Amino acid sequence: MSTLTLPSNRLALGRARTTALLRGPLPVWGALFFNVLAFAEMPTLVPIPTIVGQLATQGVLILALLLALLANPRGVIRPNLFLVLLTMLGVVALMVSIHNEFVFGSTYRACRLIGFALVLWLLTPWWGRPDYPLLRAHLTTLRIILFSIVVGAIVAPGAAFSYGGRLSGALWPIPPTQVGHYAAVLLGCTVLLWFGGAIRGRTAWWTLLLAGGVLIGAHTRTALVGLAVGLGVAGASMFMGYARVRRTSALVGVVSVTVATLFAPLILKWLWRGQTVEDATELTGRTKVWSAILDIRRPWLEELFGSGLSNQTFNGLSIDSTWLATYQNQGWFGLCAVVALMLLLILLAVTHRRGVRRAIALFLVAYCIVASITETGLGAASPYTLDLVVAASLLAAPPGDDLQ
Repeated sequence: MSTLTLPSNRLALGRARTTALLRGPLPVWGALFFNVLAFAEMPTLVPIPTIVGQLATQGVLILALLLALLANPRGVIRPNLFLVLLTMLGVVALMVSIHNEFVFGSTYRACRLIGFALVLWLLTPWWGRPDYPLLRAHLTTLRIILFSIVVGAIVAPGAAFSYGGRLSGALWPIPPTQVGHYAAVLLGCTVLLWFGGAIRGRTAWWTLLLAGGVLIGAHTRTALVGLAVGLGVAGASMFMGYARVRRTSALVGVVSVTVATLFAPLILKWLWRGQTVEDATELTGRTKVWSAILDIRRPWLEELFGSGLSNQTFNGLSIDSTWLATYQNQGWFGLCAVVALMLLLILLAVTHRRGVRRAIALFLVAYCIVASITETGLGAASPYTLDLVVAASLLAAPPGDDLQ
């Protein structure tokens, strides 16, 4: 009797776990992240045609919507000012994009942003929950991505380091800047969870080794600065309440001074990346594009609402600044909306009680502010917006039994 019952129980348990997984936010979040995952024309272990890569990433948004409806079949949503602002950006962008010179591409990007926001609305019942469901989904997705990058570097080192010796994705073409971004966010959040005793030391150390190695290999200065600033702000918010933070801060201070004193020339050489002083002051040519954008004179309506969503380039060159790209695409309205998003999160963090939730939210906001100077994405469908969504979910009020 027991031999017949045991397999039946295991089967039922497996079905229950599968149902619980599908009814949770992790599959939805994974699909959303894949939708905004960068696809660069770079060497990979198995060549991926550009059209195939773009169709795969763009088309998965429909899967994310279906998974969100499966997880939230009643379509329950919670009031949320953050998502109201993000949705407004999408709606206004759609209104402007239908008058764009490149109407199809611009309108498609606006519709994609609206669909992206719709999926996020369906995830609002998980905001504010004490077990950090969206944060855990975010970190799990980042671990999978970084693991694939490490595997790619092992099996195809030539492709992985083809971008000027910097680590990039060899299984999926992820540029070094985004590799550094993913590693920095995973590393920073893991450190703060360990500070608060929310994860075990062994888990923290393995994650730190993975993320730290990838971050160094990516050789991305923006990610390093964002990580340092974010951890400084978040650590300061936990300094008085957590002895582990105070002990670690003292140790890091001593080690940093010692390493900087002994290896200053090597560190500076690594940071310069072989660039000249002119390259560094022009932020690797970015300021030339920024000046060209600011020199354009546009009709007052375009100044207010932009010219519609583009592919974040100007005259074929990457804009590489959230603020300039937003100004170009969505005008002063877009800039004000992005600033409002950031100020809202800062206000919620300042008024939130001290602890791990507030610290991680502050880290993510501070990191995104630093990254916004030389990276695009805030206020659009991007990994940076997902970072801010996680921050907003941590600062949200605890929900009721919305899904019951």
